[in-house]
Amino acid sequence: MAINWYPGHMHKAKKELVKAMPATAVFIEVLDARIPYASSNPMLGEIRGNIPCLRILNKADLAESRTNQLWQAHFNGLKNSACLLNGLQDKLSTDNVLSVCRKLLRSSKDNRNSPFQIVIAGIPNVGKSTLINQIADRKIAKTGNEPAVTKGQQRIKLDLDWYLLDTPGLLWPKIEDPDLGYRLACIGTIRNTAVEAEDIAWFAAELLLRDYWPALSKRYELDAKPGQPEDLLLAIASARGCVGKGGHVDWHKTAEILLNDFRSGKLGSLSLETPSILNQPARLPGL
Repeated sequence: MAINWYPGHMHKAKKELVKAMPATAVFIEVLDARIPYASSNPMLGEIRGNIPCLRILNKADLAESRTNQLWQAHFNGLKNSACLLNGLQDKLSTDNVLSVCRKLLRSSKDNRNSPFQIVIAGIPNVGKSTLINQIADRKIAKTGNEPAVTKGQQRIKLDLDWYLLDTPGLLWPKIEDPDLGYRLACIGTIRNTAVEAEDIAWFAAELLLRDYWPALSKRYELDAKPGQPEDLLLAIASARGCVGKGGHVDWHKTAEILLNDFRSGKLGSLSLETPSILNQPARLPGL
């Protein structure tokens, strides 16, 4: 499944982001903690070049704690790189972020004068706007459950010496890797009009059946482990009243139930990627 979802404003956003780089002291990339690899846009690595990078694993409470620690250790071990976790139970503050940005700037031996610009970027629907409002301690960025809410750049003052440049969520033009594309679709990065919910749910069912059967069993009160994704979806349909007269299954409604439960954390804290995925052929500059 090659996904082509690249609205016109994203092309404009990329050009504006490139223009902002010479004035940028630190680059923040917001990643979804459940899929840090898939949610890292390879274009951002190319655009930022050698600018120090702070990666924030957002929605960390929705991912496995042990896996979060593995990813954080990986990113902290890269050159000119640091990593912080952000979740509902452990929210980052302005001081948390600026403290790390100051360290990155010092270690990079950048002699520029204040005020210092931080660019914050990420793919759509990783929670960047909500994170910005949290860090700034005021509602500035527009938020929403759909991807691509932010359409243009905005400058946000954090203190006397630092300001944040918010940028629209940015995907790369064509996602060739089908598994990567489905993982992005699982977290809601791509609009529902670009890929069928049933296809995403089938992919999610296969992964969750393999790695998180206890969570599925508990959520849907299932006793016997299904052998195939279709069997799991049928069991969910039966448990949630999606089977009508004559045994007709509402597969779309069933798919939405599974995907919404995953995205909202109702299945528990689940990770779809570990750093071992980096042993696969390289895709992302700087990872």
